Amino acid sequence: MSCSVVIPAHNEAELLPRGLRAIARAAERFGEPVEVIVVANRCTDATADLALASGARVVTSGARNIAAVRNSGAAVATGDVLVTIDADSVMSPFALCDIAQLLATGRYVGGGTRFHPERRSVGITATTTLVGVLTATVGLSGAMFWCGRQDFEAIGGFDETLLVAEDLDFARRLRAHGRRTNRRFTTLRTAPVVVSCRKFDRFGDWHLFAMAGQLRQIRASATGTDSAWVDHYFFDFNDGPPEDPATARTSRDDAAREPNL
Repeated sequence: MSCSVVIPAHNEAELLPRGLRAIARAAERFGEPVEVIVVANRCTDATADLALASGARVVTSGARNIAAVRNSGAAVATGDVLVTIDADSVMSPFALCDIAQLLATGRYVGGGTRFHPERRSVGITATTTLVGVLTATVGLSGAMFWCGRQDFEAIGGFDETLLVAEDLDFARRLRAHGRRTNRRFTTLRTAPVVVSCRKFDRFGDWHLFAMAGQLRQIRASATGTDSAWVDHYFFDFNDGPPEDPATARTSRDDAAREPNL
């Protein structure tokens, strides 16, 4: 069972290398062919060069749409299994083995993964707890999506009409496809992803709760009438000025450290 790992990457030269090293460790343990595809999205840094040096396949994309970026990587994937993970996240060394074992049973269509933040605080713990409650309530998960490539193609991949919440939409449609084919959408609990806290570092550890005051801007991005919020928070995040030293929680060196797995 071969595997393709798709990584969307916009100016990710700082954190991409640690993610690629983690995937390499998982691939070594997996022991089957693993194709790594980095989608260099509007990059002006060394993202593509670093990816190529690691042995990854590089696809370029100019889209300001994460769904389209992920889809462009999946379009060239050749593996039986398709995994997509963010460039600032760190895959567990057991992830690919455990995914293959679940899919081999024929009982699962795919799913998401548990996640752990790379650092802790009261605000981050409150946020991750809230996310956990919400995802458990709706029976979905994310952090790293995985499924058979044919199932990805059967549901049309990620919905490129969505600028916000395309991940939840993908999970919902994958689950529905699984139900139609008598298979379950599940959460990989044995190999959690370590997720970056860089948005907490920049916007504050309680910033997701503060977004309650930004619902008008978020709704505008979701409906495609004004992309200012999604540009600031997602698409142009790595283009912004450095964090204010008075408020930044970690230095660039700390952000690039290798999480303990």
